Amino acid sequence: MSLADLSEKLDAGVPLTFADGLALFREPDLLGLAGLANRQRERRHGDRTTFNRNLHINPTNLCVAGCPLCSFSRRRPDQPGAYTLTLRQAWEKLQARLDAGDPVTEVHVVGGLSPDLPLDYYVELLAGLKRLQPSLHIKAFSAVEIFHFHKVFRLEVAEVLQRFRAAGLDSLPGGGAEIFAPRVRQRICPNKCNAEEWLEVHRTAHRMGLRSNCTMLYGTIETPEERVEHLLRLRELQNETNGFQAFVPLAFHPENNPLSHLPPPSAADDLRVCAVARLLLANIPHIKAYWVSLGIKTAQTALWFDFDGTVQEEKIYHLAGSDAPQALTSAEILRLIRAAGRTPVERDTLYHVVAEAEALDARALSAGGLR
Repeated sequence: MSLADLSEKLDAGVPLTFADGLALFREPDLLGLAGLANRQRERRHGDRTTFNRNLHINPTNLCVAGCPLCSFSRRRPDQPGAYTLTLRQAWEKLQARLDAGDPVTEVHVVGGLSPDLPLDYYVELLAGLKRLQPSLHIKAFSAVEIFHFHKVFRLEVAEVLQRFRAAGLDSLPGGGAEIFAPRVRQRICPNKCNAEEWLEVHRTAHRMGLRSNCTMLYGTIETPEERVEHLLRLRELQNETNGFQAFVPLAFHPENNPLSHLPPPSAADDLRVCAVARLLLANIPHIKAYWVSLGIKTAQTALWFDFDGTVQEEKIYHLAGSDAPQALTSAEILRLIRAAGRTPVERDTLYHVVAEAEALDARALSAGGLR
């Protein structure tokens, strides 16, 4: 199947098949593939690239899963680098941003699968963040964490989500999907929930009216066939629920974990995954260029997609060797988006427009942020 043939299918609105996806992963013309993905992106979004102002909080890295892919987690509290934030310490991370006059519209909360923290800790964590900033959108707890809470606290998944929603939960992040293939999961994350359980958490959240993101971790031991299968399972659930807002491709970083013998994905592989995802996942509105994972330059090259937010104090990827900065200011994001030939637009978590380019420029100029 040539790119020209696939282009005709896309023009006709025909969903690409498993064989098509496999052909895209094997397509030697990366620039042609990128051009086809960019065409589909511009049909949907024009030249606009969105970002938001967010803060990452990782409450604990104590985790019972012990995944070989992970550089972030610790199994025991006496291990070097192990930590659990008190509620006050977690809330202070948001308070520090507010005190600095740095507006935040989203807090992203993910952590390890703690063996000890009670349900009330998580409920009060959310409630306390909302008390500090009632307008805040809280995107918290991956499907892996929700399923862990379901097992540990002996509550149905829907009940866990209902309790968190009452405390302030607004949407779910997409982490923990890794690769759905059982062969791969057995090697890289054997103690996490399986693919069906991950999908069921998101299905339940979507039926409750909660939106979420979805992800794929690539660059470990998965095959192109397993990548395509993963993407098509996400597309299938989206056809059913229409609850995914964005797909976030996550590049594997091998430093400081038991899979450190594996080479990291190349920039070409990063861009190929972004492009194939845009073409296969026609029913998911946004593909996010997560600069913490991809690195600044590759993420900038991938800006036929969406850019992630300002972030701050991201731990999971940096412990795995990411050399991206801990944070980007909004002025830096504007510069990177414009340098890639795109028009920046600030959004909220649900992709509502907060500020168009002209307002962003005026704000940056008044703050001395444009050079």
